Amino acid sequence: MELGAVLEAVEGRGSSEAVERVLAGYNEEKLCEGILNILEKDTKTSCQVACLEALRILSRDKKVLVPVTTKRNMQILMRLAKLDTAEDPLERVSEFPVIVEALKCLCNIIFNSAVAQKLSLELNLAAMLCNLLEKCKDQQFVGDIKCFDLRLLFLLSLLHTDIRSQLRQELQGVQVLTQALESSLSVRWTEEYKAAEDRDRPPLSLQETDCAIEALKALFNVTLDSWNVHSENESHQFRYMAAILRHCLLTMGPTEDKTEELHSNAINLLSNVPVSCLDVLIKPSAQEETDIKYNGMNMGAIQILLDFMEKRIDKGSSYREGLTPVLSLLTECCRTHRNIRKFIKAQVLPPLRDVSNRPEVGTTVRNKLVRLMTHVDLGVKQIAAEFLFVLCKERVDSLLKYTGYGNAAGLLAARGLLAGGRGDHWYSDDEDTDTEEYKSAKPNINLITGHLEEPMPNPMDEMTEEQKEYEAMKLVNMFDKLSRVNMHQIIGLIVWAHTSQNGRDELIKPMGVRPDGTMAPLEEAVSQYHTNKQDSSDSD
Repeated sequence: MELGAVLEAVEGRGSSEAVERVLAGYNEEKLCEGILNILEKDTKTSCQVACLEALRILSRDKKVLVPVTTKRNMQILMRLAKLDTAEDPLERVSEFPVIVEALKCLCNIIFNSAVAQKLSLELNLAAMLCNLLEKCKDQQFVGDIKCFDLRLLFLLSLLHTDIRSQLRQELQGVQVLTQALESSLSVRWTEEYKAAEDRDRPPLSLQETDCAIEALKALFNVTLDSWNVHSENESHQFRYMAAILRHCLLTMGPTEDKTEELHSNAINLLSNVPVSCLDVLIKPSAQEETDIKYNGMNMGAIQILLDFMEKRIDKGSSYREGLTPVLSLLTECCRTHRNIRKFIKAQVLPPLRDVSNRPEVGTTVRNKLVRLMTHVDLGVKQIAAEFLFVLCKERVDSLLKYTGYGNAAGLLAARGLLAGGRGDHWYSDDEDTDTEEYKSAKPNINLITGHLEEPMPNPMDEMTEEQKEYEAMKLVNMFDKLSRVNMHQIIGLIVWAHTSQNGRDELIKPMGVRPDGTMAPLEEAVSQYHTNKQDSSDSD
C-alpha cells in the first residue's frame, strides 16, 4: 500500500474504523517488508528465527501478502530454507530451526497467494524441494524439515497443475515421495512387495505420522489419473507403493484420531493405484503371521479396510468425503480379485438364516449398507448399491435375496435390469448355497421388502355369498379393461410422478418396462411388446 493512499484515507471523511483498518494494513505491510530486509542480511540464528516466526503469523493474511510476494522475497525465504544450494548437506543442527520456519512461511505464502504459486514454477521450487528431501535421507533431527518439505510439495501439486505434471514426469516425484513415505514408516522388507510384520511394534510417533500423512497427500495429487499402467517399470512402482500402503494400514499412530487420519489418506492413495496392482494387498501368508486368512492369503489389510468402512458408516455424517473412497476401493478390489470378494462377502453377506426382519433393519454391516441404498445423497447410495451388487457377482436374483426389490430398484433401473438378469462383468461360476432356514422360509418372503411376513387373513372368510359375487364381478370388469389395453403383456408397471415442462401441474405418467428391462412410457412399452410378439410369430 502506497503512503499517498494511506494519507488520503486518513485525511478523508471515512469512519474511524475504516482509518484504523487502513493504518493496520499499512503497518503490517511495512513490517513484512522490514522483516524481509533484515532476513536478507546475515544475522544471528536467533534473530532469523524470531523474524520468520513473525512473518509466518503475518503471512496468514492475504491482503498483507500482495505487496510483499515478489521474486526477490521468495528467493530470500528459499535461501533460508536451504533450497538454493544443491550440494551443501544438512550438517549444522543449529540452522534447522531457521530452515523449518522458512518452510512454514513458504507454505503460508504459497497457499494464500496465486502470485507465489506462479513464481514457484518460475523459480523451480518443486525440484529444490525434492533435492532437500534427498538431503534428509539418513539424517537425524530432520523430521520437521522433512514434514514441511512434504507439505509444501503437497500444496504445490494441489494448487498448480503444471507443477503436478513436472513432479510426475520430470522430477520422478512418485519415486521420491514413495521413498519418503517408506522412510517415515520405517518399512523393512522380507521379500519383494512384502514388508515385515511385527505385532509388538510400538505406534508411530506424532512426527513420523505427520510426515507419512503429508507424503500420502502429495502422492495422491501426483498419481491422479494413473489407472492405466503402460510399462513394466510403472507396474513395479505401483506394486511397490501398494505394498508400502498395506504396511501403512497395519500401522498404528500415536492416537486413535491420528491412526484414522493415516489410514484415510492411505485409502485415498490406494484408490489411485491401478486395480491390477492391488493383488499385493493379499500376499500368501505364513502360519505365524496373522489369524486373518482366506484360502492361504493374508487378509489383514482387507480386514482393516472393512473395519474402517463400518466405522465411517457408524459416524453417520460426511459420507461423500469419508465413506465413498473406501467403498469405491473395496468395490474395485472385489470386482477384480476373487479371493478378496469371497472373503468380504463371507463377512458382509453371510448365508441368510433369519429373514424375519427387513434387510435394512438391524446392526450388521449388511443392514447398514442396505440402508445406504436409499440415502438422499445420490453418489453415496449408488456406490453402496454397486458394492453389494459386485459382492453378489452382479446377479440380480442374488442381490434381491439380500436387499429386497424395493431397496435395489434404483440400481436396477439405472442398469436396465428391472426384468432381472446380470451385469456385464464376468465372475467365477461357483454357486451360492442357501441355508435350510432360508429354503424353508423362501416361499413366504415378500420380494419387495425382502423379509418374511406373517400370513395375511383371508378377507373372504367373513364375506357373505352376495358380497363375494359382487367382488367377483368387479374383478371381471377390471380384467376386461386391462385386456383392452393389452396390459397383461407388460412385465411390470411403475407409476412415475413428474412435473410437466410448462410448470403448471404435477402429472402422473404411467410407465412400463421394455423387453430389455429399461423404463419407458406405457404406450411405448406396449408397442414394443406387440412388435416383439409379431417378430416371434413371423419367425415361427
